[in-house]
Order: sequence, then structure tokens, then C-alpha cells
Amino acid sequence: MMVKTDKGIIRAHCPTTGRLGDAKIRNLPCLYQLSENDKRKTRATVQAISFDPPTKKGKSWIGINQVEANRYVEFFLKTGQLDRIATGPIAREVRLGKSRIDFRVGTTLLEVKTPLILNQASSTETISRSRFDSFDRLIRHMGELRRALRSGSRAVIVLCFLYNAKRFIPPPRTKYNARILKAAGNASRAGVERWQINLAIGKQGVKVLRYFRSDFN
Repeated sequence: MMVKTDKGIIRAHCPTTGRLGDAKIRNLPCLYQLSENDKRKTRATVQAISFDPPTKKGKSWIGINQVEANRYVEFFLKTGQLDRIATGPIAREVRLGKSRIDFRVGTTLLEVKTPLILNQASSTETISRSRFDSFDRLIRHMGELRRALRSGSRAVIVLCFLYNAKRFIPPPRTKYNARILKAAGNASRAGVERWQINLAIGKQGVKVLRYFRSDFN
């Protein structure tokens, strides 16, 4: 990304390989973080964007750094700010069947997903929606978590939104999303819990706005 700053234009890393909702990401306000690593190809990483006008004060920011989402969740778990989801010793990248799950917290297996594709872009120029999305990895994780319940583990899928999102409601079933909706329903009925976390990304850092259980069949 080319970012216009008070000191000129700098090259910044875009930390996601997927679409950012339906918006064309240009001429939008952003928050970026400078790096002290001289070996990087870019001087900064874009952490958040805003669909508010550039001149508006108190903008609403939407985080786009999916890689950082797990680090945020780990911090808030360690500091007890997500204790209704899970408590206990934390292990990262835990082997489960043929997959790796993001966390084991005590006896709870926890997988984090950051669905940027759901961003709202009502006031910006948009692109047409793609008809195809690959859900193979998520479907595999849902199956592994469902099977883990048989051994007495607790299993949780967390939808982590890097902005104050509305409660997630599954979209209507189509031939493009039928597999993922079926897998999600099977996992929920088997006892895999679904939680939603809304985080706020701002100039001063990241904080938990709210989190709640959000199961569906």
C-alpha cells in the first residue's frame, strides 16, 4: 500500500491476502505502524482503515491485520479479559488430528477466525462480490474440534472482529456456501461453542469492546 503521510508517501505492507469486504481500498484514512527493521521491503504495516471521511474526528477504525488477531486474543486471555471463554495455561499451535488449532487454554481447544470479508463498506466505492471462497481449512478444523469433544475436551471457535461488529448471523444457504454452513451446523449441534469477540483498534492500541457466546444451528 502507498500511504500518504505528513512527511510524504511511504510504502506500507498490507497484512492480509484476502478481500477487505466489498470496498476498494484507496483514498481511505488508515493507521500504520513504522518498523525499526532496516531489512524490511516496506517501512510500515497498515493496521487499520476507516470508511469515515478523512476530515472526521473520532473515526471508527477497522483492523485489517489478521496475523495480529491471535496475538491480541492471547494477550487478553492471559490478562483475564476473556475469562468467560476460557482460563488456564495457554499453549499455541496445538496439534489436533491432521490440523493445528490456535490455542489450548486449560482443557479448552480454541480456534480463532478473523472474517474481514464481512466488513461494511456502505459509504465507499465497492467491487463485485466473488462467488467462490475456499473453506476447506475451516471445515477441517470444525471436524477436528467436533471429534475432540469425544475425548472430554471443550472446543470453541472464536470469530474475532477487529471492529465493533454486529452479532454474526449466517448468510442464506447457496451452492457456494452450503458446505461451510453444514459443517458449522454439525459442529454446533455436537457441542462446539461459538463466541464472538469485538476488538477496538485505535491510535493508542487495542482493547476488548465486548464478547459473547454466539451459537447457531
